[in-house]
Amino acid sequence: MERGLLWLPLLGLFSWLAWAGWNEYQKLEAYKQWAQSFQRAKYDLYAALGQMNHTLTWGRPTRSGPVALTTVALSDVAAIEVYGGDTPLPEDTHLPRGCSACVRLVLRDRTYHDIPFTEADLATQWQKVLQTDLDSLQSTPQP
Repeated sequence: MERGLLWLPLLGLFSWLAWAGWNEYQKLEAYKQWAQSFQRAKYDLYAALGQMNHTLTWGRPTRSGPVALTTVALSDVAAIEVYGGDTPLPEDTHLPRGCSACVRLVLRDRTYHDIPFTEADLATQWQKVLQTDLDSLQSTPQP
């Protein structure tokens, strides 16, 4: 009986791990469905991000698909900054607990949106791609 009591916490741990894996799989499957309507998309623990032409949409991933969606047009963006890695997060950042990197979209009206990332390198790659799109959009004459 004592051996059984010793294995009980291990059984609980394995049950929790199985549930966590199933939960993450469900989030990933919901993201795959959501991401089909975008040209470029990324999924990580903190945010699902999609880009269609010059519009960015992101939200928090859940089993039923991303929620708390925010949409921004690149034409409204004045600057794109990356925080994390070598550049510490600003004091005014409101990111999920444990998040160490973000792409900050500074809008023309001086407001900003932070898109959380798990890895600073991935945030830097997205910043470069978005900056290229922003530069090409700004160099194109508007009708």
